Amino acid sequence: MKYTIQNISEIINGKLLLHDDANTEVRELLTDSRKIISPGLSLFFAFKGVRHDGHRFIEELIKSGVKNFVVSEFLEKYSAAGCNFIVVDDALAGMQTLAAHHRGQFNIPVIGITGSNGKTIIKEWLYLLLRSEYNMVRSPKSYNSQVGVPLSVWQMNESHTLGIFEAGISKPGEMEKLSPIIKPTLGIFSNIGQAHDENFKNHSQKILEKLRLFSSAEKIIYCKDYLEVANEIPHADFLSPALKFFTWSRKSKADLQITKVNKQATETTIQAIYNNRFCEIKIPFTDEASVENSIHCWVVMLKLGYEQEVIVERMQLLTPIAMRLELKEGINNCSVINDSYNSDLGSLSIALDFLNQQKQHPKKTIVLSDILQSGKDEAQLYSEVASLLRNKNVDRLIGIGESISRQQNLFGLNKSFYPATEDFLRDYSPANFSDETVLLKGARPFGFERISKLLQQKSHETVFEINLNAILHNLNYYRSRMNPSTKIMAMVKAFSYGSGSFEIASMLQYNKTDYLAVAYADEGVELRKTGITLPIMVMNPELQSFETMLSFNLEPEIYNFRLLNRLSEVLIKNISATSGFPVHIKLDTGMHRLGFVRGELNELIVRLKNSKRIKVQSVFSHLAASEEAAQDDFTQRQVEEFDFMCREITKQLGYPVIRHLLNSAGIIRFPEAQYDMVRIGIGLHGIAPSASEQKNLLHTGTLRTTISQIKNISAGETIGYNRKAKLTRDSQIATVAIGYADGLNRKLGYGKGKMFVSTSGDGKGTFAPIIGSICMDMTMLDVTDVPAREGDEVIVLGDAYTVSDMANDLGTIPYEILCGISQRVKRVYFQE
Repeated sequence: MKYTIQNISEIINGKLLLHDDANTEVRELLTDSRKIISPGLSLFFAFKGVRHDGHRFIEELIKSGVKNFVVSEFLEKYSAAGCNFIVVDDALAGMQTLAAHHRGQFNIPVIGITGSNGKTIIKEWLYLLLRSEYNMVRSPKSYNSQVGVPLSVWQMNESHTLGIFEAGISKPGEMEKLSPIIKPTLGIFSNIGQAHDENFKNHSQKILEKLRLFSSAEKIIYCKDYLEVANEIPHADFLSPALKFFTWSRKSKADLQITKVNKQATETTIQAIYNNRFCEIKIPFTDEASVENSIHCWVVMLKLGYEQEVIVERMQLLTPIAMRLELKEGINNCSVINDSYNSDLGSLSIALDFLNQQKQHPKKTIVLSDILQSGKDEAQLYSEVASLLRNKNVDRLIGIGESISRQQNLFGLNKSFYPATEDFLRDYSPANFSDETVLLKGARPFGFERISKLLQQKSHETVFEINLNAILHNLNYYRSRMNPSTKIMAMVKAFSYGSGSFEIASMLQYNKTDYLAVAYADEGVELRKTGITLPIMVMNPELQSFETMLSFNLEPEIYNFRLLNRLSEVLIKNISATSGFPVHIKLDTGMHRLGFVRGELNELIVRLKNSKRIKVQSVFSHLAASEEAAQDDFTQRQVEEFDFMCREITKQLGYPVIRHLLNSAGIIRFPEAQYDMVRIGIGLHGIAPSASEQKNLLHTGTLRTTISQIKNISAGETIGYNRKAKLTRDSQIATVAIGYADGLNRKLGYGKGKMFVSTSGDGKGTFAPIIGSICMDMTMLDVTDVPAREGDEVIVLGDAYTVSDMANDLGTIPYEILCGISQRVKRVYFQE
């Protein structure tokens, strides 16, 4: 299917401003200026929102070779660039219209999936179960949004025989836009839960909105046990009268009547009645979510006419779906990105974008398996892969598989190829990997988890997982509360509040944060060495560190005349120092920690005006109690004092100066004091100033460990050091692999603290109290009332027991908890 800029303009009813050939071909839809694959064949859609305006990136894209744009605003200066522009009222609506038109060109069965949970798992499992008979196109990862769905459907081509797309919504009106894009012939309603409840009047409204996906569907599959869903379907008058329903249930009469679910140690047997005949399947999972998802897949296969014997055989081959990219510390100063649950062009592009986000190493390597079931000619497929790797600046390719090996001549970079993973493992040497970022991207049959284990740095079983999606969510939430012109300074001091330095800084840089702040020059130097180019403010500059800051383009906070004198001396002696070295002037408006007070303003202004080598980049202060309503009068006085002192300084300097006062709590509670920039710290990590605000943020870190041993101990025995914990009953005691050397506070001992023992794979479990004293490397839990086993996962901090919960138990603040997690605990970063 070929599209030109001319017929696209007709499809989306836009005004075409031609400055190049009207027959210019368009193959790629581009929505992010950082994700260019084929610039000459791309069409960029300039979305415009409250905080985001894609038009700002047009000049950058033109320089990168992009020739075609869909915009809602056209500037005459673009005319000379030799590019084509389609002007529409709404660029997002234009892309959705184009995707809906594209979908209409194909008469193949399409499965549309919606619901609150399980959509991506069902989609990926259906792909595994059906791929022998169908050449499928499906949503990459969890691309189910207003932007993700059109990008997914755009992948459809003449070779495909089945489509599987998921659709998610967060507010009313969204599904009406997605329904004609997916236009499913078969629909799956997975379940209904609490996600996005705040944007709907009630569950009834949310269910009806989701059902709009199936406006033109021929069949819908759903579970009758979700009574709210079953009750709302008759009220969905927008559904076709000819629509057929296929149901399953454990509790009531249904097309597939589940009669028994028997969970064993590592598998589950599901028995049912279908067409008055007994049938059963076995799946290699025991958690409830997997049981539900597998039944949905079972129903789809029955509806598609598969024999029960085939279904039974394939269900036993289901594998876990890792829906996230994980970034881990690797051997020989490497970073390892593990994304080895599938391999297709869509998800490959996403993974390469994540690879490019990492700047900590100069070299990028990808270990890539054959791409299965693409539906494309082998040479054409790997030509596209080679182009993708070239455009993403990959330095080295390790190809694994017979198909990619046959096409190795297409790749013009440092490369090596192996017919199978086993051949690579035989040839593996740790010396072949050092000082580089390695992306593992392999289809499930290639077993890349074996490669991942070799490349990861060995460590004990306690890890701190950081969810980069959650941090981005929190960043965007604060952006939504700010004026569009207000800049953001992100605090990455103290190892980013325990969450890691360059990993967090790279994500913030990639997502257009304006400034970073560190405590000491050494932290800034490390960020510079790992490829961070954003402006960096050093909040605690030491007298001997100014030469270093000059060398690494770091900007010091100046809070007294002693520092100002020392900086002036260094600048005079340093002949390479240019005029206008940027500094940040700290004012004391009531915190009384650091900063110039009102009485020092006149001397400060004179000194700054007389110094040709110093330029004031910003003037700022620190609120002492922005989160406490009882102190609002004091905070207001601080704002007034800051306002006065800023005016005195800026009117004398004669050039623009950035002003910033608000921290995370201040952004929420004192929006009128945003000035030119705000500073976000603990808010990025999901800690809000109040319970009412907490619901808007996501927790970003999960501290996990495992049970090393479980013992049966008799009543009267004691547990741990000092023998202060005496058992009053026969008990089961579990030892877990975390202690005070990992950052677990000893005050949590003797039952004051607790941990969440995960007893199944679906997040369910039970709290177990800490018993006895916390040791350096180990802690004991009383699991007498918990169905725990050795090797079970234990959540020390997470959604069930949050950083704030632990802080309350210890009578401290969340900052101390996060910063106290030892750096010997391995950090694992992941992105959904």
